[in-house]
Amino acid sequence: MTAFPALGDDDETNFLVLDKGLTVDYYKSYGEPIIKASVTGDPELKRGETIDLKVKIANIGVIDGFKRLNANQRRINDSTEETIALAEMEEEKEVTTAKDIEAALQSGTKYIEVEPTANLRSVAELETGDTETLSYTIKINSDTPAGDYELLLPVSYQYQKNVKTVTADTVNFGITGVEYSREYEKKNETLRIPISIKSGPKFEVTSISGSLVQGESKLINVTYKNTREEIARDALARIIIMSPLSTEKSIVRLGDIGPGEEKTASFKISADKEALVKNYGINSEIKYVDEDGETSFSESMKVSIPLEATEKKFSITGIAIILIIVIALYQIMNIHRKRNKNDKNASSEENASGDENE
Repeated sequence: MTAFPALGDDDETNFLVLDKGLTVDYYKSYGEPIIKASVTGDPELKRGETIDLKVKIANIGVIDGFKRLNANQRRINDSTEETIALAEMEEEKEVTTAKDIEAALQSGTKYIEVEPTANLRSVAELETGDTETLSYTIKINSDTPAGDYELLLPVSYQYQKNVKTVTADTVNFGITGVEYSREYEKKNETLRIPISIKSGPKFEVTSISGSLVQGESKLINVTYKNTREEIARDALARIIIMSPLSTEKSIVRLGDIGPGEEKTASFKISADKEALVKNYGINSEIKYVDEDGETSFSESMKVSIPLEATEKKFSITGIAIILIIVIALYQIMNIHRKRNKNDKNASSEENASGDENE
């Protein structure tokens, strides 16, 4: 006989291994624990979410029957022995109780990740008909294809395989207060937990046109594509603008976007005059109504927009001032030329007059 360590303070074996002759086996029971596992709540999960998955384990083991063995003790009358035998049969009913349960959730696909920290869950005892809820943190990849999947739950436990009645002869070995010797058996099995990944829209930015200019407002066109298998209804595109950029209208209605369909949203974005010339990354998302009529949001998408420097242009006032200066310079130069010409003419006349007098 194999006797396991005590599973509780009231376990009478308490590391005892009793040889044949010190025990009598009146009954053999037929049955064992049967552990089942399932997800508590909706087993249909969404892409891209991290959740605390509640897994319910249930013990549905049943006793198929008992077999009366041809066993008896010496120096005990029949009626007393029958009472002892029936008491042992009652103890045999624990054959369906699972003890020291350990369970660690595993993923059978690269798309679903189980948080490894404290993944091992323990349950001291689970009687037949009882349930226990275990919590595991899982993360579902945003690129997970829609469809059915299985999570794996390896479990180990032990259960009472047989009970034997301890005879009075154990007193000769200094053993007192022990009524039964219990034999336990360990069992390992892997439970399969079906889940499904809900189909739904997924968006990506396929093109961006337009650029920003310091101190100006420009129209930026962003094209979104629904890359998944479900329609997104009443879709709204939204951008999140931060200084030195700004916009008066950050939400643009796109309407319904079917599988593989593209829609373009136009945003008027302004840039400060002192904004740094570089590429600006703007966060964008799409709000839509899914196939269940619930409002959902896409993952954040990055929209990269270049900002250019202001072109160096003269203002009208500046041009007018320059023209005035040019005209003034022209007038001054013209007056100066006329003066020089008059001076030359006067000098010529004086010379001519002097010649005549001679």
